[in-house]
Amino acid sequence: MPQNTVIPPIGLGTFRLKGQDVKDSIKSALELGYRHIDTAQMYENEVEVGEAIRESGIPREELFVTTKIWHEQLEGDAPLTSLEESLKKLGLDYVDLTLIHWPSPNNAVPMKSYIGKLNEAREKGLTNHIGISNFTMAQVDKALSVPGGEHIVTNQIEVHPFLSNKKLIKHCQDKGLQVTGYMPLAVGKVMEDPVLQDIAKTHDVTPAQVALAWVAQQGVVVIPSSTKPEHQKANLAAMDLELSVEQIQKIDALDAGERIANPDFAPVWDE
Repeated sequence: MPQNTVIPPIGLGTFRLKGQDVKDSIKSALELGYRHIDTAQMYENEVEVGEAIRESGIPREELFVTTKIWHEQLEGDAPLTSLEESLKKLGLDYVDLTLIHWPSPNNAVPMKSYIGKLNEAREKGLTNHIGISNFTMAQVDKALSVPGGEHIVTNQIEVHPFLSNKKLIKHCQDKGLQVTGYMPLAVGKVMEDPVLQDIAKTHDVTPAQVALAWVAQQGVVVIPSSTKPEHQKANLAAMDLELSVEQIQKIDALDAGERIANPDFAPVWDE
């Protein structure tokens, strides 16, 4: 399976952003050149995301919009019907990528069922691409093996210097999947790290830009969340930052398995 590159290398995350905040964030990002917006049913901001897209005036075909189906919407036809509801909220005829946000807790809903329905959504033109999120190595293999799973293009997972997730990244990339990394700035913690601060000084950039460059240089899509235009601009600029092998090794050494997104319904993570 060839390495997939359909997803733009940087996108705007919208987790925890609501109302006017998410609209302002998207509008400024699009003005600066972002073309990839990441939302989800669980974020409860799809209406505002859609409004911001329309008000931006940017042609729909120039944008890459991702949403995610919540784990309570996996049974029966719910993946399809909930995605149709998401499209209504977004005011869009289709999204570019739809993810299963979390695997079914305790495998209560068989993967064959909801991956099949997700692929049915693709066949119906509700989404151009399909993917998964927060799936372990074994779950990735299972998802790829069920009917429709051959169309999966990405696994979106938590990736930052304190949770490098390298085994899972390699596993996905070896299977031909693009990896999308969420929380790449570890909810701001990267700004306080001395190693990242030192590397940042040598490039005259911020520790956040160093963290983003480190993720991107692994071939992982980054979706940082930011409401400030100056931070959004810096995030875009980080895509041009090249870290040395030695600098990457120093950042790799920061991995401490610090997982931020770990709800009680999460799968048993890979060691």
